[in-house]
Amino acid sequence: MDLSLFKNAMARVTGPVAVITSYEDDAPYGTTVSSLASLSLRPAMISVALDNASSLLDIVQRTQTFGINILSVDQHESAARFSGPREHRFTGTAWDLHGGLPRLAGTSAWLECTVAADFVCGDHTLIIGYVTHCSVEEHAPLAYSMRTYGSIDIHPSAIELSS
Repeated sequence: MDLSLFKNAMARVTGPVAVITSYEDDAPYGTTVSSLASLSLRPAMISVALDNASSLLDIVQRTQTFGINILSVDQHESAARFSGPREHRFTGTAWDLHGGLPRLAGTSAWLECTVAADFVCGDHTLIIGYVTHCSVEEHAPLAYSMRTYGSIDIHPSAIELSS
């Protein structure tokens, strides 16, 4: 398998952009992900993949809780910051504790989760979570495609179909 070709193929899959957060020893932790998916409605469950080398993975496994900050279209700088050096991720970022988890200000949606299961899958671990609380704001969500951040234009006929 040509890994470069695989990466280029996956770059063509448009995905959500979220910052996964947790809190331990009076300190916030977070990282940007685009590997987030709804898994079940009853019960409400999600899946998210975290790099096996991520310190956040260890914290989520210890605390068994995590937050999902679904970023809004104007939060591309937060997406980049939470992909960068760990010590600068919360610097200059407005956040507060909600349900004991770091919630970023201005997001499109917020979910509080408890770990249902985790599975090592290659160089990542798939975390399955129960959603225990959810809120939605009026901000359009940020998307990631072709190795860049952007937004999705909703086609008018799609709005009619969802009514």
